[in-house]
Amino acid sequence: MALSLEEVRRIAELARLRLSEEEERTFAGQLSAILDHVRQLEELDVTAVEPMTHALAAGELPALREDAVRASLPPEEATAAAPAREGTAFKVPRIIE
Repeated sequence: MALSLEEVRRIAELARLRLSEEEERTFAGQLSAILDHVRQLEELDVTAVEPMTHALAAGELPALREDAVRASLPPEEATAAAPAREGTAFKVPRIIE
């Protein structure tokens, strides 16, 4: 299913994205490929597949690391790459007036 540029612009508007003309063309192709893949998945017969509550319900549990208490990063090291900080905390722009 090929999406039109108008449909891509509408999706971008809903997602509050500003796209260049080149990005619109790129995303039109990528989103169309995703929709084509979903259409292929819809053709599969899954009547014999039991519904799952989550992906881990399928059987084997993944190998999880053992819980262990360990020291955390010092605040100075944790915030070293932050664009802005105040003392030992991350500083972020105020969003609530």
